Amino acid sequence: MSMTDPVADMLTRIRNGQRVALETVSMPSSRLKESIAKVLEAEGFIGGFDVAELPGNKRELTVDLKYFEDRPVIEKLEKVSRPGLRIYKGNSDLPKVMGGLGVAIISTSEGVMSDRSARAKGFGGEVLCIVA
Repeated sequence: MSMTDPVADMLTRIRNGQRVALETVSMPSSRLKESIAKVLEAEGFIGGFDVAELPGNKRELTVDLKYFEDRPVIEKLEKVSRPGLRIYKGNSDLPKVMGGLGVAIISTSEGVMSDRSARAKGFGGEVLCIVA
């Protein structure tokens, strides 16, 4: 089955997994999804992630969900840019999520990074999602 927006599928799997208090969620892997998982791990929103090789030259991404006092660490997880409407921002226009408490994940020419990193390095790019 072909998927039109694999990043939205990843975010939905994480949201649904947290809703039923799963420890991990699994999904088909891609370099973009792995990069998003790296940013989420670096910012402390997930416990970690693992990429497993499957038969048939396929890979599976497993994300360890993180909870604090029986509540999910991620309270808000929204897709911003979508296939029908890409959202690009310059480095001075990058969104600040919840006054800096949250993170916007940006796809730049130097790779996927948080809004703070992109702003510090002077990069703009496509705003993939916001996490708080």
